[in-house]
Amino acid sequence: MSVRRLAPDEVQPASFAFTPENLAWAQKTIGQYPSERKASAVIPLLWRAQEQHAYWLPKAAIEYIADMLDMPYIRVFEVATFYTMFQLQPVGKKAHIQVCGTTPCMLRGAEALIKICKSRIHHEPFHLSDDGDFSWEEVECAGACVNAPMIQVFSDTYEDLTPESFETVLDAFARGETPMPGPQNGRRGAEPEGGALTLRDLSYDAPGGTALAEKPRAVPAAQSAPVETGPSAAALALAAQEEAAIKAKLAMLAADASPEQKADAVGTRPQGLPAARDAKSDKLQRIKGIGPVNEGKLQALGIFHFDQIAAWTREEIRWVGTYLSFPGRIDREEWTVQAKALAAGTPSVKE
Repeated sequence: MSVRRLAPDEVQPASFAFTPENLAWAQKTIGQYPSERKASAVIPLLWRAQEQHAYWLPKAAIEYIADMLDMPYIRVFEVATFYTMFQLQPVGKKAHIQVCGTTPCMLRGAEALIKICKSRIHHEPFHLSDDGDFSWEEVECAGACVNAPMIQVFSDTYEDLTPESFETVLDAFARGETPMPGPQNGRRGAEPEGGALTLRDLSYDAPGGTALAEKPRAVPAAQSAPVETGPSAAALALAAQEEAAIKAKLAMLAADASPEQKADAVGTRPQGLPAARDAKSDKLQRIKGIGPVNEGKLQALGIFHFDQIAAWTREEIRWVGTYLSFPGRIDREEWTVQAKALAAGTPSVKE
């Protein structure tokens, strides 16, 4: 680990104080510990201070928290300088990229990610890009070895990266968007690529949990439809084909093309609704692959209901996938298949 020092005096603010909302949160957090152990709150308070102060910790914030916890300044400085989760100098306004460089990630391509950081952001870590939007550093194990290589941006992690998908993530941040965190190759969590293969229909009711009885799981009649555990081979093949075709078309566009221009170049925008039917939209997050960010983007396009997604044509799938910055993912995760099941009242693969 490199030596970690505070930022120079010329960039340090004269003072720091929590906002009223953060101060109330801090006092509640401190109250969760016995009075003689309130120093235990030092890490969450430092993290909240960093979030408030553009994701880096100035000297004034460290001393402010030390005073709140009746701790010597040096003890809080020790915490802040030890953990790489705390940034001690200004970071990129849009993203600070922490590239895991420990052995599993390095074996799976972290060096290529670092090379991209050097070319796109700055040739040295802990320096801002020319526009001040990005910065980067190499860190020790970030705890997602099975999804190597991976990066962390503020509170989110992006895993299963390739140089191409990493560039896509950086492009999204550059546009002011927050790309979907997690694996970037379509798999769920740390499942094997291609879906879960074991522990799908096991009952763990043996005393002490020492034995496994393989038997069908009890499923209510209303939920008796089979549950998919991963994308089909056909879905994976179609996704790969679509990604290649879309990538070729996008390569002919200008580098500063907008998401709408990119989407229009490869497909057709689906017809949206002016508002949800009966003022009640479906919970699109029930579809695996749609989180709160993408649900909001879909609603902004006038997509509020499962049956709308279920009816997407090939051209519309291409348009939406490209607009959301992940061509092929809709096919890989079979959004339309899930949407048809949900529209018919069948549980999603998430449930």
